[in-house]
Amino acid sequence: MNEIQALILGLLQGLTEFLPVSSSGHLEIGHVILGVQSENNLLFDITVHVATVLSTLVVFRKDIVSLFKGLFAFQWNESTIFVSKLLLSAVPVMILGLLFKDQVEKLFTGNLLLVGSMLLVTALLLSFAHFAKKGEKKITFGKSLIIGIAQALAVMPGISRSGATIATGLLLKTKRDEVARFSFLMVLIPILGAAFLDIVGGDFTSGETIGTIPLLVGFLAAFASGLLACAWMIRIIKKGKLIYFAIYCLIIGLIAIFAA
Repeated sequence: MNEIQALILGLLQGLTEFLPVSSSGHLEIGHVILGVQSENNLLFDITVHVATVLSTLVVFRKDIVSLFKGLFAFQWNESTIFVSKLLLSAVPVMILGLLFKDQVEKLFTGNLLLVGSMLLVTALLLSFAHFAKKGEKKITFGKSLIIGIAQALAVMPGISRSGATIATGLLLKTKRDEVARFSFLMVLIPILGAAFLDIVGGDFTSGETIGTIPLLVGFLAAFASGLLACAWMIRIIKKGKLIYFAIYCLIIGLIAIFAA
């Protein structure tokens, strides 16, 4: 992998991690177009995912500090309740990752037909959410689990994690700003957990060796684009403009299917 490939893939990861267009699907398409084999770039994938986690921490730094203050009060307060909901939402994807990790990884083989089909599913979800009536309900423990199941289904390349979780939250009549905050914070647990497991069990000596410069370029590109995309997506959700992303996913999905 060279610096240009790292820059493009880093930008793709940062932008599409938060925009409801599927980062996994776009990275698969990017790997095919650029001729980069994803199975040989475990270290790069971990690096750009960590970069997007850091961008989330920056955007939601006030919320995260407030949550930690509430947790260390050692009381059943608003912060501990919210964190408990985040942990509950991570259970479905944790079970899927622990029990079916190998099967999931086999889906990431540059299969454009699969990616395109799942992008159409994302388009459908976003369309439903766009036309759903605006709700004012809060996220309960039950809704946290349902949104967590939506996140688990988004391990499929082409199904947007943020799109699936935000659309599910909106269909459950949750307040727009609350579902946006919950969706972006809930991803921290599975991404950090997956990165840890990959670091512990990953073989970084096999396949193509990635230099320090491409890793740095990919990290900075993912972090900077992630900052912009995260802040932008929050405003988009509040305005209810998800239909534009549904149309985009429909177009890209059809292109991927016909190119397969």
